[in-house]
Amino acid sequence: MATDRPARPLAWWLLLATLALLPFGVAPELPVLIGALVGVAQILRGQIDWTKPAVRIALVIGLGYWLAEFISAWDSVVPAKSWSEAALDLRLVAFLVFVAASRWRTRDLHALTAGIGLIAALWCLDAVVQVGFGVSLGGPLQGDRLSGIFGDDNLKLGGVLAVLAPIVLCVAHRLGGTRGLVVAWVLLLSLILLAGARAAWLGFALGTALVFWRVYGGRRASLALAVLAVASLALATLAYSTSARFAERIERSVQAFRADRAGLDHALSGRLEIWDAAWRMSAAHPVNGVGVRGFRHAYPAYANADDPFVEGDTGAFHAHQIVLEVLSETGLIGLVIWLGMIGAVLRLYRQHARHASGAANGTGIAVLVAVFPLNTHYAVYSAFWGLFLCWLIAVWLAVMAVDQS
Repeated sequence: MATDRPARPLAWWLLLATLALLPFGVAPELPVLIGALVGVAQILRGQIDWTKPAVRIALVIGLGYWLAEFISAWDSVVPAKSWSEAALDLRLVAFLVFVAASRWRTRDLHALTAGIGLIAALWCLDAVVQVGFGVSLGGPLQGDRLSGIFGDDNLKLGGVLAVLAPIVLCVAHRLGGTRGLVVAWVLLLSLILLAGARAAWLGFALGTALVFWRVYGGRRASLALAVLAVASLALATLAYSTSARFAERIERSVQAFRADRAGLDHALSGRLEIWDAAWRMSAAHPVNGVGVRGFRHAYPAYANADDPFVEGDTGAFHAHQIVLEVLSETGLIGLVIWLGMIGAVLRLYRQHARHASGAANGTGIAVLVAVFPLNTHYAVYSAFWGLFLCWLIAVWLAVMAVDQS
C-alpha cells in the first residue's frame, strides 16, 4: 500500500552520515560540506526563513564561533594557518543554518536520535570485541587505553561516547524503559572507564546525573544516582583488579591528593605545564590571542625551561581546557564573543523553547557535557573536535526546529 508520509529531510541523512564516518579521518567532512553547500545555495536564493528561532540560534552560534577565530587571525603567530582555518570554518556556519532551516518533524527527531543510539551501540560492540580479543575495526589494541573503532592513533572513543551518552541513555529509556536505561548505562560506563580518558569519566558522570534528574526528578533521581554511584565504584574496583592499564590511570589520579605540585601535575598528565604556558601566552597576547591553531607554534616561548612538551620550535598542540584555549588563541575579544554568544543563545532558547522534546532526548545535555568548563577538553578549533562539536550543536538545533503543529 502506498504511503504519503513525507520523506526524511536531507539534513537527517547528512547528520547520521557525519557521525557514522567520524572515526574515518576526513570522511565526515563530505556530508558536512554537502550540507554547507546546500545551505549557501538556499541563502543565495532567499529560501531561508530568518525569523525561525532555530535559524537565529544557528546564526548566532555559527558566527560567534567563526568571528572569534577570524579576529584572531589578523596578527596570528602563524597567519597562513589561522586564515585558512577561519576560511574553512565558514562551512560550519552554513551547515548549522542549513540544518536549522530544514523542516523537522517529531518522528524525524525520534528516528535521528535512535540512529545516533544505534551507531553508538555498534561502536560499543566493537569495543567489547576489542576488550575480549584485543582487536577491533580500528585495529589491534597496542596502547594503554581502549581505542575501539577510532584506533590507537586517535584515542577519542571515551570522549565521544561520554558526550553521546545523554542521547544514548534517553533513547534507551524511550525504547526500553528503566531496564533499557540501566543496561545502556552499565555498558557505556564500562567502556568509558576502560578507554581511560579521565575527562570522559567526569563528563559521563555529569551527563548521567542530568539525564537521571530529567527522567526521574526529585527524590527518585537522588536514589537512582546513589545506586549508580555504588555500582560505578563496584565496576571501577573490578576494572582496577583486572586491568593494569586502568589501575595505572587510577593510581595516577590519586597523585592529585599529594600536597606538592609535582604530584598534581603527574595526576593531570603534565597539564599544569600546559596551563601555565597558556596563561602566560594569554597575558602576552591579551587582545586577540596568538591566533587559532597557533598555540603549538607559540608554546616554546612561554614554556618552562624543562617543559617536556617542547620539541624544537613547537610544543603542546592546544591548551586542553576550553576557557584557556579560547583565551590564549583568540584573546579577550574571543572570550567576550563566546560569552556573548552563550548569553544570546540562552536568551533565545528561553524565549522560544515551548516544548520538552529537547530535554527528553538529551541533546542539550550532550552539548553541555562537551563544553562544560570545569573539565579538560579536546581542542574546539581542531579539525576533529571542532567538527564533532558543530555536529552535536546541529543535532540540538534540529530539536529546536521540530514542527509540532
